[in-house]
Amino acid sequence: MSGIGGLYAADPAALPSPEGPERFETLALGSGSVRVERIVSNGQVTPEGEWYDQDWDEWVVVLEGEARLGYEDGHETTLGRGESLFLPRGLRHRVTYTSSPCLWLAVHADSLRPPQEEGV
Repeated sequence: MSGIGGLYAADPAALPSPEGPERFETLALGSGSVRVERIVSNGQVTPEGEWYDQDWDEWVVVLEGEARLGYEDGHETTLGRGESLFLPRGLRHRVTYTSSPCLWLAVHADSLRPPQEEGV
């Protein structure tokens, strides 16, 4: 067995500097484009005028802290501990706020769908 780690471990001494980039840690890779990653934020936001515009679907959940995402049409979504969000490919979005610290779990894949599309 391998890959045992602390998903919630947020050692304050190991947090990224608020002026530096977030920390991305790949936890698992699957066939095709499947990737599971842990993201540690410490006040980071997407620079003004920049957008994520991904060629894959993404599902994120905030494990600790709070985050806010903004969209091209001006609306925003705030996520607290335990709240998740599905981001379909091509949805331009940006991170407008993260608490200190903010721990995320993200799943990236070519063909994710939210459960309501499956009838679940």
